[in-house]
Amino acid sequence: MGNIILLTGFQPFLDYSINPTEAIVKELNGRKIGEYEVRGVILPVSFRESGDLLLHHFQTVQPTAVFMLGLAAGRGKITPERVAININSGPEDRDGIAPVDEPIRQGGPAAYFSTLPVRRLIQRLNEEGFPAEMSNSAGTYVCNHVMYRMLDYLHEKGSEQVAAGFVHLPASKELAAQHHSLPSMDLKDLTRAVTLMIEEL
Repeated sequence: MGNIILLTGFQPFLDYSINPTEAIVKELNGRKIGEYEVRGVILPVSFRESGDLLLHHFQTVQPTAVFMLGLAAGRGKITPERVAININSGPEDRDGIAPVDEPIRQGGPAAYFSTLPVRRLIQRLNEEGFPAEMSNSAGTYVCNHVMYRMLDYLHEKGSEQVAAGFVHLPASKELAAQHHSLPSMDLKDLTRAVTLMIEEL
């Protein structure tokens, strides 16, 4: 069996009736990209369920890389995340839970750095004409939650040879049509950008 990459996106959330990461993951699921076979998973925007579901799929699939995607409505560039922090905080999730400055894991490390080659991903995207830059904050919402949970799990299991990290994407044009002030990119371009990043791993 070749290398498997676990590719994750999210369902729509808050006021956003479209989440482009959901469509991208569905489009790329089952594809062969570079040396990887893509296994796609759509996660709920839920502090309670998203991390457990992610780890369940990781244990089932046993991938050699984990590439997590999320929507950052308002950002105009593709932004690989440098770090995840041990904090849950934000507006109500799908379950009506709105934590305020709660640790993701009591006693866990304050933060984990992405183990994806983030600089190389950004360089590849820029070379291909995509606007991209490093982000030093994945926030404190569910995107940060799953990034932290994944990296914490790999650290605790001594499986840090598995490359794992998170990339935030701008809104798709379909979503921006509903929120006129949002910067956006075409869904096909976003999908192409994700493909390029996976090729670069």
